[in-house]
Amino acid sequence: MSISLNRKLDALSVAALLVSVHYGLGFLLGTGEQAFTLGVAGSLYAVSTSLGLLAILVLVKFYWKEVEPIWTLLGDCYGGFVKIVVGFLSWAWMIGVVASQILGGAFIVKILGLPLLPSMVTLTMAIALLSLVPVEQVSKLFQGLLVLSSLALLYSLWAVKGVPNYFHSLLEFVPALTQVNPPQLAGIPLTTIALTAIGMDFQQFIVQAKDMRSAYQGCLLAALILLLLAFLPSSVVVAAQDSGILPASIEAKQAIPYILLWIGGGAAQPVGILLIASLLVTALGSGGGVLRVMNQTLFDLNLLAPSRRNQILLTVFNTFLVLAIALTGTSIIELIVSFYAIYVAGVLVPFLGYLLDQKGGYHFSASTISLSLVCGSLSAVAVLVATHILPATSLLGDAALSILAIGIVFSSIGLLIGKVLERIEVFSEVATDRLPTDS
Repeated sequence: MSISLNRKLDALSVAALLVSVHYGLGFLLGTGEQAFTLGVAGSLYAVSTSLGLLAILVLVKFYWKEVEPIWTLLGDCYGGFVKIVVGFLSWAWMIGVVASQILGGAFIVKILGLPLLPSMVTLTMAIALLSLVPVEQVSKLFQGLLVLSSLALLYSLWAVKGVPNYFHSLLEFVPALTQVNPPQLAGIPLTTIALTAIGMDFQQFIVQAKDMRSAYQGCLLAALILLLLAFLPSSVVVAAQDSGILPASIEAKQAIPYILLWIGGGAAQPVGILLIASLLVTALGSGGGVLRVMNQTLFDLNLLAPSRRNQILLTVFNTFLVLAIALTGTSIIELIVSFYAIYVAGVLVPFLGYLLDQKGGYHFSASTISLSLVCGSLSAVAVLVATHILPATSLLGDAALSILAIGIVFSSIGLLIGKVLERIEVFSEVATDRLPTDS
């Protein structure tokens, strides 16, 4: 997927677009789910998204000058195979995002008394259909419904007398992290921050800034906005628990939908129905949009001819895949971050190698980068499969941390082996045919 260059965005526009990538149903329901048992510490993922936008500041100048997405940069330097694998990893991390929309949407419907499994299947079919039709013209509707849900959540913060909780959470967050399992405390931030820094979803908006100053300011403003939003769902959930609004029997994923339904007067009232419907339609719109990007990513890699027939076949394949993942029933945040970790584990080391190569201090052959990429990707996928089939096999106590650490270790080993093979002239092709840059 090439980036269409149209450098007209000011800092506010850049910030709004960067926030929109992270701030969605997974952010809201996932944070609420975590807060149900962890209190303010449940905002860990949400805070990590903010920190990721601070981390990306290191690469703003590079992205703004180079323009092209990472898979194109690496592909131009190291060959078509590298481009395909990096693009495939970009496709793979979106699986977790779509699956989280299905999972979250099913629990929204479940709060109305409908069974979980049929709801998941029905929602998946609806997302698949949405991905096949051009819905760009109604994308603002989905965004508007998300804003409506956020405003309702803000009102609920006042209604459940949670405003003091919100301001206290800013001070209590760091001490509260002692409640989080240490491997998870490492896995969620490291993966989310790294994905934000090297993910094309964020890069594409930075390069649209009218100048580098706007790009830097946009990242800083987006980080601040996400930080302020990070404590909204957790504060509402904690206040609702303290007020006795949330019944003890409710499932954690239902915390935010239940509160919005309560604010609206219940499922029998028009406002309650509107708020629940707005959440559900947001899940469908987001899921359909990301599924469409998944399809387009594979077409952009020229793996299939972009025909209507192939679009339908890809949609069916991707739909069955995301539904199978959603049926594992894991937590929303764990689902999202585990798939983030696949991309980071596979791409991080080769990308760092590329940056070193561009600076002229250390050269890598196409074969070395390919070996690093394959070793990291395959090991990360293997750990992901193992942790979803047998959760007890999570070697480091957290799925995302296990995927990230093992993938990076094997990717680094692949890079080192490649360099050794270069020295003994088994790998002799050095990446000297890179395209000229503006730097």
